[in-house]
Parts: sequence; C-alpha cells; structure tokens
Amino acid sequence: MNSVKAFEITQQQQLSPTFSAGVRDCVPTLLGYVSIGIALGVVGTASGLSVSEITLMSAFVYAGAAQFMMCALLAVGSPTSAIILTAFIVNLRNFLLSAALAPHFTKYSLLKNIGIGALVTDESFGMASSKILKGDPINDRWMNGLNITAYFSWVLSSVVGAVCGQWISSPEKFGLDFTLTAMFLALLVLQLESVIPAKLKHYLRLVIYMVLAMIIFSFFMPSHLAVIVSTVVVATIGVVTEK
Repeated sequence: MNSVKAFEITQQQQLSPTFSAGVRDCVPTLLGYVSIGIALGVVGTASGLSVSEITLMSAFVYAGAAQFMMCALLAVGSPTSAIILTAFIVNLRNFLLSAALAPHFTKYSLLKNIGIGALVTDESFGMASSKILKGDPINDRWMNGLNITAYFSWVLSSVVGAVCGQWISSPEKFGLDFTLTAMFLALLVLQLESVIPAKLKHYLRLVIYMVLAMIIFSFFMPSHLAVIVSTVVVATIGVVTEK
C-alpha cells in the first residue's frame, strides 16, 4: 500500500512543472525583457543616471513602467517624494496581479508566497494566466524558474542599455520609448490566442470597456491613477458578467 502511494506521489512529482520548465516558458518573453531593458538603460542614461544607479534601480524597483516614469520625473527635476509616491501608485497594480495568482499558491509558506509575489511582473502574470486558462498545472518551482529568469534578464539588459546609452543622446528617435507599449500588446495577443471562442467576445468587450474607462477617468485624474481605477472597475464588471 505504501509502495503504491509512494509511486503515485513520484508520478505526481514527475508530472508537476519544474524550475527548468519555468525557465523554458520564460524564453518567449525574453526578447521583450531584453529589448525593453536595453531601452530603459538608454533612457535612464539620457535622464542623467549613471550605470550603477540604473543597475540598482532595476535590481530593487524591478518595474518597467515605474522605472520609465522615474526616469522622466528625474529628467524634469521632480522632488524625491513625488517620484516615490508616483512609483508606489504605478506599482499598485502588481498587488492586483499577485492577488489574482494567490489562490493557486495557498499550500505554500508565507515566505515562499512573498518571494513569488515580489517578482511577479505583467509578463510573468500573463504567462501564468495563459497556463491557468489552458488548465495546465503551475507550482512554486515553475513560477520561480519563470520569475528568476525574467529578473536577471531585466537587470542585465538594463546594464547593457545603460552602457550603450552613453553613445545615444536621443533614444526617442529610435522608437525606444515605445518598447513597453509594444510588449503589452504582444502579451495581450498571446493571452487572447488561448481563450476559448465562447469567451473571446466577452474578453474583447472588456478590452473596449478598459479603453473607454481610461479615456473617461483620464479627464478627472492622473493617468497612472486612472490605470488602477479602470482596472478595478473593469475587473469587477468582468467578474459580474462572466457566465
């Protein structure tokens, strides 16, 4: 009996996604991390940051949208308090991303969940969501493989961009300021490909609601705050209207 149970456990472990599987699943997004990371390094250098400052910012902030915003605020001489507060608000959406994934990691310790949640990005959330939608299993090893690969790719790419940026004075001439938007569009297409046809109309309708909400809320509040409010409103609509 014990041998049967041990065999079942071994079989389950073999079927569970591994750390290396997470590394492999991260590969399709690496082009995005590398291109955006290099662009960030170039933009950071143009904003007056040194290579070491950009490296530390990528290592400790680790948030593309917030880092681009921080570079823009630094370039116009904004006060430190305003930069910190704005970065905090921009990154609040990561709270929503981690909260959405949390039900799939309840069996792990608080420390493990903190480690996973701290490294969740828009891209790794997109990859994890795609697997969940397909009904594929995810676990802590797979998520760590995905997150850690993305993290080091991001930091290293930022350093390369910062070094190269010393020879590029106007990054917007090469379209480098559009790389983050292009990455989000690619992730949206990848997610829609895995959605069953019956739900595709519902999700496309939510995308339209999100665009409309952003336009409307942007008239009354800063765009970084409008992103969070629009996300909460449209996510609520999505939960209520999903059949």
